[in-house]
Amino acid sequence: MDISSFIRKIPDYPKPGILFYDITPLLGAGDAFRQTIDLMYEQTCSLRPTKIVAAEARGFLFAAPLAVRFNIGLVPVRKPGKLPYKTLSASYDLEYGSNTLCMHCDALESGDRVLIVDDVLATGGTVQAMVQLVKQCGAEVVGCAMLMELDALKGREKIGNTPLCVLMHV
Repeated sequence: MDISSFIRKIPDYPKPGILFYDITPLLGAGDAFRQTIDLMYEQTCSLRPTKIVAAEARGFLFAAPLAVRFNIGLVPVRKPGKLPYKTLSASYDLEYGSNTLCMHCDALESGDRVLIVDDVLATGGTVQAMVQLVKQCGAEVVGCAMLMELDALKGREKIGNTPLCVLMHV
């Protein structure tokens, strides 16, 4: 099955000059969505993760079924003020400004083997911030899994030698 056929391209969204890759058709096609999760699992199972870390909101959509498939826990990473307990934070730069991500301070422990999951690897800022959060807990990032990578934005450079599973390159 060609997963890319389930990704809708929307020009000039959310602003002129941006080509947005809409994953909602993939999410709505049960068999294609299941196969996507199966592929992510097959390509990352050798990493033997003990936890999955994912950023809101679209990353959760791939991380939750993948965590169930691995039979491991899912650690949500959210924007400031969205998590109810004490948090750690990591900031990263965007094209115009910066952003911050937070994670519960007790979500990971030393010795955890973390797989970071998201829908798209673009500039790499979000992944870089999640790596920082994982390291603050003394855990190890063993890999990253993404539905797609926007190759021209070179986000891969921000994760260095960390193994990266990507199902689509655009």
